[in-house]
Amino acid sequence: MNFFEAQDQARRATRRLIVVYVAATAVIVAGVTLVVGIALYTTSGGAAYQPAVFLDRQAPVLAVVAVLTTFFIAGATLYRMATLAAGGARVAGELGGTEVTADVSDPLRRRLRNVVEEMAIASGVPVPDIYVLEQEAGINAFAAGYAPADAAVAVTRGALEVLDRDELQGVVAHEFSHILNGDMRLNIRMMGVLFGIMSLGLMGRMILRGGGRRGVIIAGRRNKGAGAVLLIGLGLAVLGAVGVFFARILKAAVSRQREYLADAAAVQFTRQTRGIAGALKKIGAYSQSSLIRESDAEEISHMLFGSGLKLPRLFATHPPLTARIRALEPGFSESDYPSGDPRSAELSPQAAEDERRPAAAMALAAEGSVPSPAAISGSVGQPGSEQVAYAMQLRASIPDPLYAAAHSADRAWLLTLALLLDRSGGVTGRQLSLLEEQLGGDRRRAVAALYDVLSSIGAEYRLPVLEIAFPALKKRPAAEIDYLLALTRRMIDIDGEVDLYEYCFQRVLSHGLARAGAAVGRLKANRVEVREAAVRLLGILAKRGHDSDERRREAFRAGLGEFGWADGVDYASAGSGSVAGDSVTGGAFGALDRSLDILSALNAAGKERIVAALAATAAFDGRLAVAEAELLRAVCATLDCPLPPIVTSAV
Repeated sequence: MNFFEAQDQARRATRRLIVVYVAATAVIVAGVTLVVGIALYTTSGGAAYQPAVFLDRQAPVLAVVAVLTTFFIAGATLYRMATLAAGGARVAGELGGTEVTADVSDPLRRRLRNVVEEMAIASGVPVPDIYVLEQEAGINAFAAGYAPADAAVAVTRGALEVLDRDELQGVVAHEFSHILNGDMRLNIRMMGVLFGIMSLGLMGRMILRGGGRRGVIIAGRRNKGAGAVLLIGLGLAVLGAVGVFFARILKAAVSRQREYLADAAAVQFTRQTRGIAGALKKIGAYSQSSLIRESDAEEISHMLFGSGLKLPRLFATHPPLTARIRALEPGFSESDYPSGDPRSAELSPQAAEDERRPAAAMALAAEGSVPSPAAISGSVGQPGSEQVAYAMQLRASIPDPLYAAAHSADRAWLLTLALLLDRSGGVTGRQLSLLEEQLGGDRRRAVAALYDVLSSIGAEYRLPVLEIAFPALKKRPAAEIDYLLALTRRMIDIDGEVDLYEYCFQRVLSHGLARAGAAVGRLKANRVEVREAAVRLLGILAKRGHDSDERRREAFRAGLGEFGWADGVDYASAGSGSVAGDSVTGGAFGALDRSLDILSALNAAGKERIVAALAATAAFDGRLAVAEAELLRAVCATLDCPLPPIVTSAV
């Protein structure tokens, strides 16, 4: 299953979740109405009437009960979703997670940060916030958030102390599969839905605790309504238990199969089973297993790497541990679980130093032959071991001034400005003058110093450095982020022309800094508008990626061939003038934004064809320069199709 199929499957699961939510709400509303009706019938003299007469008299009351119950469940769901709109960091914080900061000195936590950063670079997504559940001794982890831009990855203290680097990498790869395949968004939505379904049970228990003996006798006299209150409380508690039952069934149905898929994806990412299988084996052998003991695991059990609760098989959110291992190692049996305490020793001084900044051991990919367009589109959201190895080396070879700035809340935004300075030098002076006018001389010089370092390395570093900087950037105040985005637009448009790479880079920045849970602009469009948007984008890519009109025409036709349009569109109308974004000012941003929003709203099959067409345009001659590869990655990122690094030479 590739990225696009996984996204479609997650969307179908979301639609099924909505159907189940509506059905469960209807059942619960009917149950509450019935409980209230019975309570009124038996305690308020209703028994003196025939049931039909009683129902006729009490119909308005029961209707109000049904409406209020519906609003209560829906309100509880919306409230929980609103609290989760802060993204994965909110979930990790609620569970007592401690953020792993950039200046962490503990070697185990530094190793975790390194592994997460490497996996993000390999996947082509922003580095998520990183947390450790310090109170949890079990081996577990989860990823939470609505989108990669607001994701958080959390692991337990037990996972840090028990797993070695390969095993930790396997667990992190498993969680990145959930991020990339849409599971994370589905899981956090399920938290809100299940909270609403189970909320009435909490109300029922509160009524029983607060309205018991105190409500039966008031001022020495029997309270005639107390029996009805207690009956309603009991009914709500029972309905709440029914809600918990169906919530657990729903979580189990959605979660189990996707855990198998995430395990398989972890193997694909790392190209070895030892890591992920070793982590699962240690869970089976470890006295603390994968249990979450210090926090309420009920709400997040479907999000965890391992089962956080001891539940009957009917309610289990994860396949049996042995079955998961056998899917990776078919010959495994329960007698093969390791014996003794699997807790790993502390990192040796040399290993700890290597985790700080290991030396690059291989050259980064250079210009070379590339996979087919179909292979490139198939790699979206599916990094392999080559990309992970590439990411490890790239992270290790980032110059220290850039690496330090990317992790600094004070300097990350200056680094962002340096990343957007014109690499050709044509308008760099004017951009720096703008920065001095806006920020002052000291900050302008700091940006220029970072730009000098960036000028000494290749274009392949630009997106990864930005991805590493996102956690630090997101810590800045909202007003400062808005100002940064406005300033970057002014820098790009300073000469009245739009450079496609800079534009896409700025759009990636804008999406990455969007408020957690905020909807990204999407436009509904008809087929003609979709075709026009695709042709416009291919024309711009062909023009910016090649240096002669003939090569641009050939590249443009190669991209159109993926749609079967090669003979139906004239390059002259798509690859020149304002349509191609070649000498336009503010209007170019709007045209490109509209085109990209239209294409971002396509279904999985449409996006897959768009990415294949973009790949065919960028590499129509079978060769792909680093600058072309990074331009392609930037364009794909704006379409919410995270493209891993295109490794064009052996590493």
